[in-house]
Amino acid sequence: MVAVLAILHAGLAAAWVGGMAYSLFVVQPKLKKYFGSDQDGRELLTAVIASGNRWKVVGLVAAIAVTGLAMLAIDHEHWWIHVIKGILLLIAFAIFWYVSWRHWPQRVFATAAELPVLQQRLIVLAGTMLGLAGLAFALGVLAVHL
Repeated sequence: MVAVLAILHAGLAAAWVGGMAYSLFVVQPKLKKYFGSDQDGRELLTAVIASGNRWKVVGLVAAIAVTGLAMLAIDHEHWWIHVIKGILLLIAFAIFWYVSWRHWPQRVFATAAELPVLQQRLIVLAGTMLGLAGLAFALGVLAVHL
């Protein structure tokens, strides 16, 4: 049972980390390159791509948390690593919440002069989320090998 949960947990975490990495290192630079100085076009397509994803990510993070807690309930070995992973997940999710419910509305109603700062802020926030989720993933791998 633990093995099945571990595979599910790792797969879900990999999906979140992979999705963030793809967005940050592939999608965002391609949008910037494709649209060049056309900020309106870039923002419109970015909004279309992001539309409806917030609740999917909430569900994904909830599934990561539930599978992690279920594994911890079954197997208490290296519990402290899983506590650290949980804290990292909570911090990453708090950043996601901020981006979803504060940053995006600011971006939607931003003036052309405000957009570059908001776009740069998203890169920093996304990079931070990716780092936290990636570290939690790495700690999970480490826990298996201790």
